[in-house]
Amino acid sequence: MELVNKISISKTLKIFLIVILGTILLTVSAKTKINFSFWGFEQTVPMTMQTFMVLFLGLAFGYKIGLATVSLYLIEGIIGLPVFANSPEKGIGIIYFTGPTMGFLIGFLVAVFFAGFLKIEKTNLKNIFFIFFKLIFSVSFIYFFGLIWLSTLIGWEKAYKFGAQPFLLAELFKILLLTVLYPWIIKIRKFI
Repeated sequence: MELVNKISISKTLKIFLIVILGTILLTVSAKTKINFSFWGFEQTVPMTMQTFMVLFLGLAFGYKIGLATVSLYLIEGIIGLPVFANSPEKGIGIIYFTGPTMGFLIGFLVAVFFAGFLKIEKTNLKNIFFIFFKLIFSVSFIYFFGLIWLSTLIGWEKAYKFGAQPFLLAELFKILLLTVLYPWIIKIRKFI
């Protein structure tokens, strides 16, 4: 019985450390901005790597640990830790959370769930297409919730123009990268 308790405590501690590491990775990805030009826009558009990391966490950790990680990340931001993109410059805590990006942040929960829900053991051409479309499906929830919330604040046309259009090509690139890296990412689950 004592051995079972030690194994249980050890596994719980390992999962706790993985979740903490995941929130750190999400924070770093939120603060990492890449400026890129997009046709139809006069200026460069800053892009973070958050959506990449959300999908990565789902693939690497599975939906349970992925959901725990994203949930803790959102809680950290709501209580005032400067973990979100553009915080503390544009506010912190619940004020920032309920701002224009709230829908996108909530969409992270659904995206990480679907990204981590199905695990593919063998990587072949058929499964590569499945993984690609699974990631497209997953990331679409980030934009779905994000655009619905943003459109209540600034209207649908502006929400799409500023909240989705500049980022769609970059999202495609991130998803292609995750699809190619999937055979190596899935190996992380074996250590959990």
